[in-house]
Amino acid sequence: MNGRLPNRVSATGAEAGAGREGGPAALLVIGEVVTDVIARHTAPPVRGTDTPARIRILPGGAGANAACWAARRGTADVRLLARVGAADAGWHEERLRAAGVRPVLVVDDTAPTSTVIVLVDAAAERTFLADGGAASRAGPADWSPSLLAGVGHLHLSGYLFFSGGGRALARRATRAARARGVPVSADPASAGFIGALGTDRLMAEYEAVDVLLPNADEARLLTGRSDPAEAAVDLGRRVPLVVVTLGADGALVAESGAPPVHVTAPTARPVDSTGAGDAFTGAFLAARLAGEDAAAAAAEGCRAGAEAVALTGGRPVPPAGGRHAPDAGHSPAQDGASTFTESGLPFGST
Repeated sequence: MNGRLPNRVSATGAEAGAGREGGPAALLVIGEVVTDVIARHTAPPVRGTDTPARIRILPGGAGANAACWAARRGTADVRLLARVGAADAGWHEERLRAAGVRPVLVVDDTAPTSTVIVLVDAAAERTFLADGGAASRAGPADWSPSLLAGVGHLHLSGYLFFSGGGRALARRATRAARARGVPVSADPASAGFIGALGTDRLMAEYEAVDVLLPNADEARLLTGRSDPAEAAVDLGRRVPLVVVTLGADGALVAESGAPPVHVTAPTARPVDSTGAGDAFTGAFLAARLAGEDAAAAAAEGCRAGAEAVALTGGRPVPPAGGRHAPDAGHSPAQDGASTFTESGLPFGST
C-alpha cells in the first residue's frame, strides 16, 4: 500500500501549538475522499424511463470538503488523512492541493475511491447513494503519530465511526491527540447510518471528543428529543461543546449543558445543499483555531454554509491558479482491510 505524508520533523509534545515552520497551529482532518456524481434534476425521477438532469463529476467527501473550507477560511496548514483508490489518487491529490490542503493519502490497490451518487432536487435537497470503496477500509495502520506535529486541532469525520477499522483509527488518533493536549471534534455525518449502527454505541464513541457538530436530524436521533434545542442541551451534558446546525435557521451552540445560544444564518439562494454542513464544520474549526469563541465561530460556519449552498458540489471554488500545499513524502501505512457491508452499514464492519 502506498501513501503520502507531509515532510515533517519527528513530533514532540511541544510542537502541538504550532503549525508549519512555527506558524499558527495546524488542523488535521481524518475522513474520506469521494468522487461525487452530482445529478441536479428539476422533476422527480420517473421509474423505468429517462429523467433529464444536469450531471457533473466533482471531488467530494465530508472530511475532504471540511478541510477545503477550513483552508478557504484562512487556516494556513490543513492536513487530510484519507484512503483512496489507485486509479484516481493523483486527480484527488491535485484537487486538494489546489484548495490549499496538504493531502495525506493512503493509496489502496484493492478498492476504488469511494463514489457517491448525489441526487439534487428542485429545492436543492440532496439524496445520497453511497459506495464506501477505499474509505470503508480505513484503519489504525493508516495512522502515524508524526501527523500531529504542529497540530492544534483534530477533526474526525463521522463516517469513520461506521466501520470497525474506522472506529479503531479514530480511537488511536484521539488517544494520541489527548496525550498532546490537542482538542478533538467529530460530526455524526449521517442520520441513516446512525440508525443502523445504534445511538448508544455511537454516543459511547463521541464521549471521547471535545466538540460535537450534528445537524438537527442527527441531534434528534442521538437524544430522542424532537426539539433541537433540548437535544443540544442533552448532548452538551456528555460532550463539552455541542453545535447543532439548523440549515437556513442557523445553529445552536451549547456548552457543558447550558441553555443553547442561537446563531442566525445569512440569507442564501440554494442551488445544491451538498456539503453545506461540511462548509460549516471547516469554517467553524478555522475560526476556533484563530481564537474565536464558539458563537462567533458558529457565525462563520453559517456564512460558509450559505456560500456552499449557492454552489454545485461540496467544496469552495479554488482561487485562480490554486493555492498549492507543500510537497508530501510517503506513508508508513500497512496493508489492511475492513469489510464493505455488514449490519446494513455500507461503510464497514462491526
